[in-house]
Order: sequence, then C-alpha cells, then structure tokens
Amino acid sequence: MYRSHNCGELTAANINTEVTLSGWVQKSRDKGFIVWVDLRDRYGITQLVFDEERTSKTLIEQAQNLGREFVIQVKGEVIERASKNPNIPTGDIEILVSELIILNKSLLPPFTIEDKTDGGEDIRMKYRYLDIRRNPVKNSLIFRHKVTQEVRNYLSKEGFIEVETPYLIKSTPEGARDFVVPSRMNEGQFYALPQSPQTFKQLLMVGGMDKYFQIVKCFRDEDLRADRQPEFTQIDCEMAFIEQEDILNAFEGLTRHLLKEVNGVDVEKFPRLLYDDAMRLYGNDKPDIRFGMEFGELNEVTQHKEFGVFNNAELVVGIAVPGGNSYTRKEIDKLIDWVKRPQVGALGMIYSRCNDDGSFKSSVDKFYDQDDLAKWAEITGAKKGDLVCVLSGETNKVRAQLSALRMELAERLGLRDPKVFAPLWVIDFPLLELDEETGHYHAMHHPFTSPKPGQLELLETNPGEVKANAYDLVLNGNEIGGGSIRIHDKQTQAIMLKHLGFSDEDAKAQFGFLMDAFEYGAPPHGGLAFGLDRLVAILGGQETIRDFIAFPKNNSGRDVMIDAPAPIDDEQLTELSLKLNLKS
Repeated sequence: MYRSHNCGELTAANINTEVTLSGWVQKSRDKGFIVWVDLRDRYGITQLVFDEERTSKTLIEQAQNLGREFVIQVKGEVIERASKNPNIPTGDIEILVSELIILNKSLLPPFTIEDKTDGGEDIRMKYRYLDIRRNPVKNSLIFRHKVTQEVRNYLSKEGFIEVETPYLIKSTPEGARDFVVPSRMNEGQFYALPQSPQTFKQLLMVGGMDKYFQIVKCFRDEDLRADRQPEFTQIDCEMAFIEQEDILNAFEGLTRHLLKEVNGVDVEKFPRLLYDDAMRLYGNDKPDIRFGMEFGELNEVTQHKEFGVFNNAELVVGIAVPGGNSYTRKEIDKLIDWVKRPQVGALGMIYSRCNDDGSFKSSVDKFYDQDDLAKWAEITGAKKGDLVCVLSGETNKVRAQLSALRMELAERLGLRDPKVFAPLWVIDFPLLELDEETGHYHAMHHPFTSPKPGQLELLETNPGEVKANAYDLVLNGNEIGGGSIRIHDKQTQAIMLKHLGFSDEDAKAQFGFLMDAFEYGAPPHGGLAFGLDRLVAILGGQETIRDFIAFPKNNSGRDVMIDAPAPIDDEQLTELSLKLNLKS
C-alpha cells in the first residue's frame, strides 16, 4: 500500500506507531546532520525527520536531494516532535524515516505552492493543476462539494427527483447566443448546448415527475463581464401543482438549510421587495440590504431654484453616507472623479455636509438655502455627521450610477461583511423589456414566464405594464437564484410568443414540441434555478467564482491550460461539411 495514514491525521496518540505516508514535498530544511521535510497531501502536512544519529547516510543523502513537489513515499516511526507546531493538527509529532521511495520527480514549479503565492492569476490558470494543490483553491473545491451534497440531501428529503436532461439540444432564443455543435451524421445541421434545461424541466412536469432537480452545466456564448463564465452550473428545480408562494417557501427552506449547515448561521427573515421598489430604493434589482443608504428622490425639493442641472434632469436622487462629513474636500473630489469614470458614467456629483451643529454646507449653496438642504437630509435619512451625495439625469441611468456609488461607499466603509447574510426576494418583475434600438419587446426572463393573474389582456393594450409571475432570490447584493410560474397552456404560450415577435410558423418551428405537450394535460408548474458557482462563492465569503470552479476560463472565455478553443484540421471540417469564412 502507498499509505497507512494521510498527512493530516497523525497525533501524539500515534507515537511509537510504524506508518507509511505518501505525498508531495512542500519544503525541506537541511542542517547537514539532520534534514526536515514537510510532506503534504490533501489532508494536511506531516514533518519528516532524517537524523544522522538514527538514519543511514544513504537515506540522508536521498533526503538532501529532494526537490519541491517531488512525489515520495516514506516509512517510519511516529515520534514526539521536539519543537512543536501548534498551528497544524500534526504539530506534536514527526516521522523518523526508515525508508524513502521517490515515486516521481518534479520540475521546479512556476510559482510557490503556498497559501500566499508569488504566482499571478494568468500563470496560475495556465498551471491550474498546480494551483489546485494550494489550500485556498483546494479548500474552495472541497467547500463546493459540501454545498452540493447538502443541496442533494435536502432536496431528496423534500421529495425532489434528480433527472438528467440532454446536452445536445435544439437552438432556441433564450437571450444569449447558443454554443452550437455540428452534427456529422446530419449534414448541415447543428445541435446547441443548453443555456438552461428550461423546456425539458417543463416537459418533465407534463410527464408527471412533480418535483425535479438537477445540478447541471449550462452554456452561454456571450461577451463576458466581470466574473462570468461561458459554462456555469445551476441547481435547476421545477415543481407541479404549485403557486408562487409554494416556490418561495420551498427555496427559502433550502437557502436557510445551507446557511445553517454550511455556515452555522440562522436566518429567519426573507423580506420581499417589489421590483419597482428595488429600483426606486436601490437602483438595481439585486440590492444588498446588509446596510442602509436607501435612495431619496429629491425632484420636489430641488427643481424649484435656478440650478439648471437639477431642473433639466428627469430624476434627482441622493443617498446619505454615514459619517461622511468627515471626508476632506480632497476625498470628496476623488469620489466625484470615481463617479465620472466611464464605467459609471455620471457627469458629476453634488454633495451636502450635515454638520454636527445642525447646519449644512453644500457644493451648491449659491442656489439652495438651509431649509432646502434640511429637506435633502430628511428625504435621504441623513443625520448629523453624514454626507448627502446627489446625482441627477435620465432615470434609469442615474439609478444605475447611484447604485454603483452606494456599493463602492459600502465597500470603503466596511459595511459588506461577508460573514453577515441578508437574503431577500425581489418579485413582480416586468414581463417584457423594450429594446430602445429596435422598438421591440423581449422577455425579461424567458418566453415561458407567465404574466401575473389577470394581466394577460394588458399585453394587447399596454405590454410594458404587464408584471411577470417571476421572482429572484438575492443574497448580499448578488442574484443567487431566479424563476417563475410557467405558462402551461398552448393558447397563452401562443399569445406570449406573438407579442415577442414570433410568427405562427416560427413559434411552431422553435417551440412546437412544447406547445404540443401542453395539449396533453400539462399541470400548473413553476420553478427556480440557483447559480451554484455564485451561491458557493458567497457562502464561502467570496464574490469571485473562479476559485470555486476546478478549471475555469479566463475573461476571454479561453482555457489557457489546454489552449481552447482551438482550430480543427481540414479533414474534420470536411467530415462535418463545414467551410470557414474568417474575417481578416
């Protein structure tokens, strides 16, 4: 056998025991007459000792020639360690080695395999198999395993059945571009990789499965934003004979279970916030409610003076920054420069200091008196010692800009504690979004989302006002799950597709299989999909998902380790009936 124990389990209770260990050389310390080697595996580190008084000269010479990341096997006796290390579980013992076998040598790694490494992200992604040996990545992957096991156990106990659905499917318009796969056996035809198993889970409900879940890979060929991956993992769920309340209760239960079992945190409240209120109070549909700084709309108290910037704005809106009156003028100027960056896009920022004596000092004192500024403070909830920051402009843009500022300020103020968890539901989304460039509506979620009861008729008269029977689960400023009650009858689905611009022929070609299924007794159904990568990262106290994915892609969607995507040869192209038409 290669090992009798792992490198993380031996303690003082094992002293005088003969053991066999295998692992990687973390580092060694050579004093000439004695050599110490730290042996590492997934479970921990055990110190090995080669002592000339008790070890042969040949064995010491072998130990002196070991390099970092050599794979070795040792046999020896567990002895008490003279200089104990209280920072590791094996710190009371060491192994007096009697036999050493080099199982495999190693080149010098391009970065140090330690918690704090000297390797940049690009080099670590190229040698990801080495990066996984580091505790931060290794522990993140183990943490992901723990979360997925808890998900499977919980859902199974709740009566959900795990069902796999196909990866080679038909291309359907669901928002992003599909990854397509040519079919050799069907010349000129293509499969698509699923953006989600949406239609299949609905068909499972038609099939009477009642409660389905799947931890499934999904694929979207879209321009990558920060911390997005072209392939990602969902906890995909669907239930039959339910209403929205049933869905919310079911997945509050799962989230509460994960927070308790994984993080040891009890969370009772899952507030519910209307989409319109989320946009009005926080400027986005996934607000972080671990802290305040809610928006205060100031049109009525700002657009009565001669200040044209506010008078000409569609929306004037502000937030109160706790303790912000302590900011120097230089610090405020830097804040103004921050909102004027292209990534945020504001033209500037107006501010008002709330002094300890109850007076106010504003950057627009020329136009607004103390009574005006007191109203600003009242509406934004500012107190003595705070700073009121105000932006203005077109409603949607200025809300997004102030939302970005709010999050930046919270980060600077230390208000986003990763050990605090604040979930909420955002409900009653618009069913449709207007594409200002084309003038056409498209589904905010997907074409199978049902409108709120009693609002179907509004599609004909005022489609922009129709609310969806849809909901998002938000945790700490991140959408971790989203879903809806689905359309389950052919007539309603046909009406929805018509308003999304599908002709009868297009609707039949794209979704005929689903609409036909609805004619064979489809039950009312709905569901929710969690983004597993994001959920695991947040539960793990992070917001970057890459360390929780074994082999992630970079920001260009490339796997730099295996160098993919890559060209295929002419023979494969001919076999697939493909011809390249590359832009020069």
